[in-house]
Amino acid sequence: MSLKETKALEPQLSKAPTGIPGLDEVLLGGIPTGRPTLICGSAGCGKTLLGMTFLVNGATQFGEPGIFVSFEETSQDLADNVASLGFDVAGLIAAKKLAIDHIRIERSEFEEAGDYDLEGLFVRLGYAIDQIGAKRVVLDTIEALFSNLANETILRSELRRLFGWLKERGLTTIITGERGQGTLTRNGIEEYVSDCVILLDNRVEDQVTTRRLRIVKYRGSAHGTNEYPFLMDDQGITVVPLSSAGLDHRVSDDVVSTGVPGLDAMLGPGGIYRGSSVLISGVAGSGKTILSASFVAAACARGERCMFFSAEESAEQLIRNVGSAGIALRPYLESGLLRFETKRPTSFGFEMHLAHMQRELDRFQPTVVIVDPVTGFRGPDSEVHALLLRMLDMLKVRGITTFFTSLTSSSDRLAQNDFGLSSLMDSWIFLVDIESNGERNRGLYVLKSRGMSHSNQIREYLLTNSGVTLVEAYLGASGVLTGSARLAMEAQGRVESQRQLEDIARRRREIESQRAATERQIAELHAQIKAQDVEIAGLASREERRETVFESDRAAMGASRGVHANGADKTLAVIQKSPDPHISV
Repeated sequence: MSLKETKALEPQLSKAPTGIPGLDEVLLGGIPTGRPTLICGSAGCGKTLLGMTFLVNGATQFGEPGIFVSFEETSQDLADNVASLGFDVAGLIAAKKLAIDHIRIERSEFEEAGDYDLEGLFVRLGYAIDQIGAKRVVLDTIEALFSNLANETILRSELRRLFGWLKERGLTTIITGERGQGTLTRNGIEEYVSDCVILLDNRVEDQVTTRRLRIVKYRGSAHGTNEYPFLMDDQGITVVPLSSAGLDHRVSDDVVSTGVPGLDAMLGPGGIYRGSSVLISGVAGSGKTILSASFVAAACARGERCMFFSAEESAEQLIRNVGSAGIALRPYLESGLLRFETKRPTSFGFEMHLAHMQRELDRFQPTVVIVDPVTGFRGPDSEVHALLLRMLDMLKVRGITTFFTSLTSSSDRLAQNDFGLSSLMDSWIFLVDIESNGERNRGLYVLKSRGMSHSNQIREYLLTNSGVTLVEAYLGASGVLTGSARLAMEAQGRVESQRQLEDIARRRREIESQRAATERQIAELHAQIKAQDVEIAGLASREERRETVFESDRAAMGASRGVHANGADKTLAVIQKSPDPHISV
């Protein structure tokens, strides 16, 4: 159950918000109102800074004036120490929203006689409270106040009396205490009489400093029970409430381009889902950063805010290097759409990286984040995995589209160590080296992409002056061909295609010639047939004329001889039937 869900279920206890990012979420609203809260820890863990931040935020954000009672540092020292955070201590004091009272306690100046009591402190503190109407009080540190008291019975009694006096006045109080040997405080008593105890820890592991915070107890209220990393720098204090991360984030059906048209075509919807996480794995020099920069350029061109976390290159170096591939990021940096955060992984511990990332995300509010590379983090695999899991949850909850890059030692994806991050990714793009014919070429394929279909081809890609360009796969007898082998086969294919075109043209000419010859033969045959028809028609016409002439001559001959028609007919018939052509009548 997340902290927010726990807060919604518990009975509400009156709480005073600290205004410190993340801390109020861990405390489920803030520290108890009108009750004392103990903040303990070793030197340098941030007790005084947290107390001053509590007072300044109360005066500026929540309308509650406060008093800082210091037993070690002077008022001027305190004001100078917090000036780098932008706290206008002098202005708040002038406006009677803040008061600082330094009570100097020196053992050499005191002589113990009779019973020890805090009446003088109560009078002095009560007067300051009445002067500004204070609602918040910080006592820094409690050990200095009781440093001259050796009697533990009196010490416990006076502590209870102090805490009771603060409760009676309804003051929300923070009391700082130093860490003891085997106890939370040096006296080992304060943690028992406090209503809320917050332990700050500043530990060094492998020469890296990490600050953590834990709520030891909180009377009358549930609270976060884990150790929470917190960041303390010139921007103040930021706590990372890691227990609030979970799997209840929302998802989107909106598809965004990767900035590489060929890669978009390999993904079913034509891109990746908004808010998804993408892992780009590959060996050194495979173009992981350039591919990520292509996505950033495409997102900025859409008007989205992008943040680039780089663990290897400075912002200027990144801009110059990706510019060689035709990716211009400087205009987006100058317009405020792009922001670089460049930190070496060894600059501080894992939790500090998380705290730093959370604060920058809250401040910049990006929709796209690049983490380049995740393999830059060094440490036990379990701890790196926990860091990346928390980082991923942090980004998922915010609905941020994220590209992670991972350095591999070979082109075998099974041999790489990505700290288990690949199983958490929505999409996994693997970049491989393809070595053949004495040259090295680059290949890309999509190992997985949840919620969408994707290509199973290995595509060659080129890093050109105009960005990342994917080349259509060329399948040869021995598999996918790349580089000069692909160019040679493509040239050979073009030559073969040209030869086939020439053969087709030659064959077409031959067929056309044969067709023309055949058509000529057909025309000649048609002409011969036509001539024969004409000849036959002529013969028939002559025969008809001969018959006509013959009939005419016969009739004329009969008429000239005066022969009876029947007789003439008979005589003519005899002449026609006579076998001897010399017989005449």
